[in-house]
Amino acid sequence: MKLSHLRQIVKYLHQFKKISAIHRVSDTITKIVFDKRDAIYFNMSRSNSSMFKCKEYPRSKIYNAPFDVLIAKHFNRSNILNIQLLNDDKIIRMKTSIASAYKEEITYIQIEFTGKYTNIIILDEQNVVLEALRHVDLYSSFREVRVGQILLDVPNAPFLAKEYPLENVEEFLYSVYSNEQNGKLKNLKKQKVAFLKKKLKKLQKLYDKLDSQDDLEKLAQKNEHYGNLMLSNVDNFKPYSKKLLLNDYDGQTIELHIDKECPTPFIASNMFFSRSKKAKQKAKHLHIEEESLSSKIEHIKLFIHTVTMAKDIAKIELLFPKKVQSKKIQVNDSIESFWIEGYKVQLGKNKKGNIALLKNARAKDIWIHLKEQPSCHVIITTDKQSLPEKIIKSAARLCVDFTTTSQDKYLVDYTPRREVTIQHGANVLYNKYQTIEIDTRS
Repeated sequence: MKLSHLRQIVKYLHQFKKISAIHRVSDTITKIVFDKRDAIYFNMSRSNSSMFKCKEYPRSKIYNAPFDVLIAKHFNRSNILNIQLLNDDKIIRMKTSIASAYKEEITYIQIEFTGKYTNIIILDEQNVVLEALRHVDLYSSFREVRVGQILLDVPNAPFLAKEYPLENVEEFLYSVYSNEQNGKLKNLKKQKVAFLKKKLKKLQKLYDKLDSQDDLEKLAQKNEHYGNLMLSNVDNFKPYSKKLLLNDYDGQTIELHIDKECPTPFIASNMFFSRSKKAKQKAKHLHIEEESLSSKIEHIKLFIHTVTMAKDIAKIELLFPKKVQSKKIQVNDSIESFWIEGYKVQLGKNKKGNIALLKNARAKDIWIHLKEQPSCHVIITTDKQSLPEKIIKSAARLCVDFTTTSQDKYLVDYTPRREVTIQHGANVLYNKYQTIEIDTRS
């Protein structure tokens, strides 16, 4: 960020008296709520640090690192005593206090927009580091950022910064978010859609390669006929021969090719009978494979549409959560998983996935489904009595997004899993439910 802009933003911040809440919403973005109403986001990306405002930035997960524990402890519901630019540099320092039963505790939060060493540092009154978003050792910089060490000042820049007046600081903060989002969102959509189209192409290729039921049944009949014919021509069988001339039942001679060398006609006939049985079973269960691939293809198409229609990067991050690798956890490929502000949200890609969700959900988990029409089933994993409405709304939006591409208003029902009774398959009855409206046109 430009130093001139930071000077004007600090003056804008002087109107606030309290930090109501503070927490990270992503790995590099920290949200600070001032005076219970004004939320400002601090993007601490090394390459492109910034401050911005937006209507809402969904929390990707709950962070519990030492840094997150300490910012909550020292700054949630704290009083702001002073806000300044430290040494007139790109460093915002807020002096805060929390009144306890014994004494007033003074703590500083220092937000540094210093390029490579962009950081958020928590300090005590003696300028000793209590914690930091990023720890910096002496091998990386002359200025060590380590718990328990006194923090040195950043040397003043050897040039005079130009002035860039802002007509309205609040509008500027909203524009920072909007401008950054538009460019990043476009590139991110392109990347994710390409990834999904690659998966779609593989699934479509598998679907196109499926044998038809008629072909499989004909193959089964042919192999069964060859097996019987082999037993009828025992005298004409030549051991280990890969090509045999056999008399068919109508008196015609047919040439039969054997892939595997067989010492006896009985082994050869069993080979053909096994092929016949395999083809019959494949024909019998072909509809299951077709349905599975078809539902996965439809799910990917809905996924692509959802990514294409995403209005912000936060939605893309929600759709593509970072996967935790674990050999112990078996992944069900009929279920899609997401994380919304620390809550696990799962939806069924097809009937099989919907059934699995219903079967494995706990009594207190929240079940979500479109009102009075077919849709995917969605489960929010929770043991809480009540969930924030925005979590339910976000999960309900996923239910709509992965059911239809039509832009309209939809009613979505939700209720604890214990209120849902399975009739057969994924068909259910439920009561004591609530309904939320989702408008996909906005």
